[in-house]
Amino acid sequence: MAALQYLKPNVAIEPLYNQWYVWWYLLSPATAPLFVTNLHAKLMSSFVTNPEVHVAALKNPALMGGPFLNHPASRAPEVKALLERTTREQAHMVAFAKAVAELEQLLATSATGTSIEGLYPKVPDILRGYVELTYDMANHASFRFIEPLLYRSRYHQESAQSIFLMQVEGDERKYIYSTPRLEGDSPLWLKVPYRHEGLDALFRMRTTPGSPGAVAEMLGVPSSAAADFAALFTETPPRRTEPWSGEGVRVRYFGHACVLIEAGGVSILTDPVISYEFPTEQPRFTHADLPERIDYVVITHGHADHLMMETLLQLRHRVGTVVVPRNNGGGLADPSLRLMLENTGFRNVVELDELQRLPIPGGAITGVPFLGEHSDLSIHAKIAHLVQIGGKSLLMAADSNAIEPRLYQYLREVVGEIDVLFLGMECEGGPMSWMYGPLLSQPVPRKVDQSRRLNGSNCARATEIVTHLNPKDVYVYAMGQEPWLRHVMVLAYDDKAPQIVESNRFIEHCRAKGIRAERPFVHMERVFT
Repeated sequence: MAALQYLKPNVAIEPLYNQWYVWWYLLSPATAPLFVTNLHAKLMSSFVTNPEVHVAALKNPALMGGPFLNHPASRAPEVKALLERTTREQAHMVAFAKAVAELEQLLATSATGTSIEGLYPKVPDILRGYVELTYDMANHASFRFIEPLLYRSRYHQESAQSIFLMQVEGDERKYIYSTPRLEGDSPLWLKVPYRHEGLDALFRMRTTPGSPGAVAEMLGVPSSAAADFAALFTETPPRRTEPWSGEGVRVRYFGHACVLIEAGGVSILTDPVISYEFPTEQPRFTHADLPERIDYVVITHGHADHLMMETLLQLRHRVGTVVVPRNNGGGLADPSLRLMLENTGFRNVVELDELQRLPIPGGAITGVPFLGEHSDLSIHAKIAHLVQIGGKSLLMAADSNAIEPRLYQYLREVVGEIDVLFLGMECEGGPMSWMYGPLLSQPVPRKVDQSRRLNGSNCARATEIVTHLNPKDVYVYAMGQEPWLRHVMVLAYDDKAPQIVESNRFIEHCRAKGIRAERPFVHMERVFT
């Protein structure tokens, strides 16, 4: 009988959609067609036409993260094959994207303020029954998707989902969002949907030994990849961490916006983005430092560095409840995070609205309004979390931008002063088109695009939050600096970067007011009593 084994701590995954690294807008059947059509197909076509332009561009580190495929020119035939397969197998998705543009044009020209009922027969045929046409109170026409129906349609294409497995020996990974994986990249490419129970069985073996052969059979690992799959396992037990049983609230910073809060036997993990474990000169918390059971995972918003499926799928089997913000009901730019996660195998997903209170043992999690960082679009699926536990209150504010300081004045009257503030200060951010461009049926003028950025608070705005909520401790987090984030974020700040200058000023301001303040990097642990 074969010995039971553990999954090695440096085994990484990449969830793929049509061979592209998956994120928020590739999970929703309302938005995936637009990214396939308006981004992926265009990038691949450009690379096939002139691969040398892409290769030359990426010799400049400043262009990493731009619209350039990170493959050598010799792989152009493989990219062409993927483009042709995409055009063939995703033809209905391309038609969907075209229909969305046609519907927007129909509303722009024909919805004049009179009853909109007569336009329903003119809606592009493939969208009929999936959309509701509406006016706002100023008679501006729009539409919303009936999202649950789309998840039961051909536009929710699980056959396009797959998992790429590999071992990592360091933090260095190529930027992934502008480049598809190609067939020869790894033998461990599993054509299974994200909800597959075999993935839970695989990642359960990080802490509980099991049979690699049984898991291989569940996942349909081909015999040609058997040796590569077997190499992912070891008989060596993993490093263990004891659950927190001390007095007070223990807070562990795992990097970026990922923080583990533990008190009274309850564990809460925010925006999970976790490093793999391998020998390194930068000590950090990894999967081995998580409790066996994570009671609550809270997601502040859907951006890729906060809703990271690479991490979430590995944690799914050990999570009790996932808490997500409620969206605005079918808007194109604001798909439901609850529906996304439920349709990727998460069984207990709870939506939290602004100032809605979720009781937890020994306290509560309250949704706090989250302004900014979404390019002025009507996106409601974003919320900060006030965690009250162990007699302490911690506000996990992520990328909140205090555009309107009076909001925090009113919040003080509702929630009172807080003990600990975690706040992101990526105060410059990318332009609107960097994230939302594929959703736009018409290009926006450069001046408009550059003014509507994905930015958080600067020093002045962060100071307003502190002035009103009067925390005793302040931590500037979610700055994208951890090296294990480079494949999804290409941020590299020097001392003159606005993000560093502004956060340094803010930290100095807090300290001058007698508030403990710092900007954690890679690893931090605090106990609040």
